[in-house]
Amino acid sequence: MPETVKAWLVRKPISAIRSFLEIEAAGGIVLMAVAVLALIAANSPLAGAYDQLLHLPMGLRIGDFALEKTLLHWVNDGLMAVFFLLVGLEIKREILQGELSSRETLMLPGIAAVGGVVLPALIYAVINVGDPVALRGWAIPAATDIAFALGVLSLLGSRVPVSLKVFLTALAIIDDVAAVVIIALFYTGDISLPFLAWAAAGVAVLGLFNWLRVQALWPYLVVGAVVWLFVLKSGLHATLAGVVLAFLVPLDRTAEDEDEPPLLRLEHSLHDFVAFLVVPVFGFANAGVSFAGASVSSFLEPVPLGIAAGLVLGKSLGVGVAAWASIRLGFAALPAGATTAQLAGVSVLAGIGFTMSLFIGALAFEGPALQAATKMGVLAGSLVAAVLGSLWLVAVSRRPAVPAAG
Repeated sequence: MPETVKAWLVRKPISAIRSFLEIEAAGGIVLMAVAVLALIAANSPLAGAYDQLLHLPMGLRIGDFALEKTLLHWVNDGLMAVFFLLVGLEIKREILQGELSSRETLMLPGIAAVGGVVLPALIYAVINVGDPVALRGWAIPAATDIAFALGVLSLLGSRVPVSLKVFLTALAIIDDVAAVVIIALFYTGDISLPFLAWAAAGVAVLGLFNWLRVQALWPYLVVGAVVWLFVLKSGLHATLAGVVLAFLVPLDRTAEDEDEPPLLRLEHSLHDFVAFLVVPVFGFANAGVSFAGASVSSFLEPVPLGIAAGLVLGKSLGVGVAAWASIRLGFAALPAGATTAQLAGVSVLAGIGFTMSLFIGALAFEGPALQAATKMGVLAGSLVAAVLGSLWLVAVSRRPAVPAAG
């Protein structure tokens, strides 16, 4: 009989949540630094070289088969598929064995996440209601950047209880589920049925591996890479292949296998790679926006204003009010050791939407003007949310007293 990851953790106790939070927080701090570097590059004499680097053509040709894209597209379609693979692994683990596996632990972040997706999208849509092209960006302010947000929380140290960090993590993971569904439904191009059929065949092979409980990772990764290629050529966004692969990697292990379950092995091997390479490279490639000729009025244009308002107002109110209402109505409980005021501060930090917001913006808009407006809105909204949330948490939280020596 297969052994679940819970049983494995009982036999080999590890602080999985603490390790996850530490990696994500450190990755978030790196992401902040990379975003600053991208802004410096885009607003300095290096701007020309920065733009040329991103649009450097790169490709692969085998006979009549050709796959040619710019470096920016390789980052967004290739490296981000690895990011989505990790996201999918985390979602599957949390749903089956983690913070989202029971009604009690799911209710608070689940209800809060619904409010945090719906209200930002509505605010953006109201501000951009007269422009059908701009309306394609309605989902941009709907996602929380888990690494960036936890990075900010880590700077506050012990002022914020671990339970609130776990709440924010669960909230962001549910946000990621919503983002994956939104990308699949609303941000796909023309579909090529032959390539889609080949991708489906590859998924069937992955399903067979899962059914046979294949414990080695390399068969999943090899077939997953082929599925990614077919999905890329099919018209669906290639990052969806990463999520599909993740959900077909087994979370159970055989009784004879003394190693971690395959899903945990892959998740652990990818965590540092994604946190310290994939996401920072994506941030550097997508955060650089030139402010030449920009003014305060530039940030008040409908697209950047809708994004920033959605992140700052929509997220804080959507998450905060939904969480408060679920607690007052008895559907959920306040995280252990936390106060309502601290929960409100974390709700504001949920408005940090850097990575996923920039990614959805790149899918929503093709023109450079709207893409630049997207970056302005995401950067402004995320910065304001980070500052306001941090100041609020510092004001309402006290650092735990250090016991006197003796």
